[in-house]
Amino acid sequence: MTPKYKRILLKLSGESLAGAARHGIDFDTVLSYCAPIKKLVEEGVQVGIVVGGGNFWRGRSSGDMDRTRADHMGMLATTINALGVADALEQIGVDVRVQTAISMREVAEPYIRNRAIRHLEKGRVVIFGCGTGNPFFSTDTAAALRAAEIEAEIILKATLVDGVYDKDPNTFTDAVKYETLSFQEVLEKDLKVIDSTAAAICKDNNIGLLVFSILDPENIFYAVCDNKVGTLVTN
Repeated sequence: MTPKYKRILLKLSGESLAGAARHGIDFDTVLSYCAPIKKLVEEGVQVGIVVGGGNFWRGRSSGDMDRTRADHMGMLATTINALGVADALEQIGVDVRVQTAISMREVAEPYIRNRAIRHLEKGRVVIFGCGTGNPFFSTDTAAALRAAEIEAEIILKATLVDGVYDKDPNTFTDAVKYETLSFQEVLEKDLKVIDSTAAAICKDNNIGLLVFSILDPENIFYAVCDNKVGTLVTN
């Protein structure tokens, strides 16, 4: 199969990295995701990755804690995940760099757009940690922002369901899956596939979004090659 895209942004949720344990990092699960990423790199695809932090910390479930502080804790959780994914990629021979939106030079590079693009052009995977570096913004928004900055052709959002539905397929047996959607429909129907800020960034910058299931890790490779998986959201 031949890749359709030259440069992509892969969004991995923190929960997906936890595997069956549902907390922390399950390295067997992470390694299963890294195998198709390696195949993409070998095919010449430039891969950026944004990771969530929900397997360690979810700011919205932090009770009465100050929102800004809770979000900062979430940013640190994404950095743990970014380092874990980087280690797994290195174990299978993939050259990788971690960049964080909050400076922590002892463990990662600071996010610098031109440097990130240079890494990508050299065939290195770049993992972006700390979200946007600002509270009140989700890692979905970070994925949309980084995709726009590095001029990615598409965002691949790996989830635990096989696409976008009109309602929760885990709750409603009559839920209908969309094959394609527009960002305007996502916003108007409040489908919550990504938050409204991220959807607006994608819409304004004409960046496609493919939502697919990571329960079969090979879908990461298939999504780049033929778009026959998941739901495609465009303008």
